Amino acid sequence: MSSSTLVPVFDGHNDVLYRLLQGKAQPERDFLEGDNLGHLDLPRMRKGGFAGGFFAVYVSSQSGGLDVDAMMTQPQYDVPLPAQLELAPSQRVTVQMASLLFRIERESKGQVKVCRTAADIRACMKNGTLATILHIEGAEAIDPDLHMLDVLYESGLRSIGPVWSRPTIFGHGVPFRYPSTGDTGPGLTDLGKELIKACNRLKIMIDLSHLNEKGFWDVAKLSDSPLVATHSNAYAICPHSRNLSDNQLAAIKESRGMVGVNFATSFIRPDGQRGADTPLTDMIRHMDHLIEKVGVDGVGLGSDFDGATIPAEIGDVAGLQNLVEAMRKHGYDEATIRKICHENWVNVLERTWGR
Repeated sequence: MSSSTLVPVFDGHNDVLYRLLQGKAQPERDFLEGDNLGHLDLPRMRKGGFAGGFFAVYVSSQSGGLDVDAMMTQPQYDVPLPAQLELAPSQRVTVQMASLLFRIERESKGQVKVCRTAADIRACMKNGTLATILHIEGAEAIDPDLHMLDVLYESGLRSIGPVWSRPTIFGHGVPFRYPSTGDTGPGLTDLGKELIKACNRLKIMIDLSHLNEKGFWDVAKLSDSPLVATHSNAYAICPHSRNLSDNQLAAIKESRGMVGVNFATSFIRPDGQRGADTPLTDMIRHMDHLIEKVGVDGVGLGSDFDGATIPAEIGDVAGLQNLVEAMRKHGYDEATIRKICHENWVNVLERTWGR
């Protein structure tokens, strides 16, 4: 493969659905035709080699007047977590955001597909269709009886994170706190344990990013699926509560699971700061550590596009191949690059979904 060839990238996490719904009159058209806002739209995806990924449904909390950006410029910071959300409004937003992905698929005239099997993803990557996975980041829309889980699964849901940092009826997440370990609170609730068992029965992937350490170990004990963190980095390099300890990485390796390297600079930099001037060599340090601890078959990319400050050397999705080139310059061979960029994600989903 020549260095000029686009290496397809399958990505572990993005927030484009949330971005598109912020005051947009025609979000489907903005995505398909390109609005050049944020990090993602279809024309820029084509330019950067973005072949597909997990499209997150995320219900926002009010900031409460906090200037989070200013807080995270301090040498140490601890951003207070929002309160738990109510079920009914969370369900409304979740249905609206999932509907947007289905409308994008419908209006794309074959350019975009919501994938429900690994075979779907492989077919899309072969024929140039954007392969999307409906993912929920924070299970606020799931009721205690798990009725909504059934409905969403039949609609196409194939991946779920029990929490986005703030608490849910299922468990507790980690704060945006630096420096901090992930040992920040209690583990899964009884309902959370039932959610994990139900996801195993349905073969829905469980995303451990944002879940605190006790919750992580509860999932590791309960789940019979590979352990996956879609957008997390190495705590040994950046001591942030959102990053994974070497013990957690060992458990992920044992389960034949995955970690998607997060592009968010505050989880990359050893000083925990947000800054677009973060060099790609810092990202590569995380990749090296994750490969050492999890293995080359357990590392992918989890950009957090449209949800984070990312390195200027990437800029937006059109700049993905700059990261590929940085991996080449670092000495990764083409087989390793293909694994990290897409093959590992498709393989772990096949192991999780069973097809």
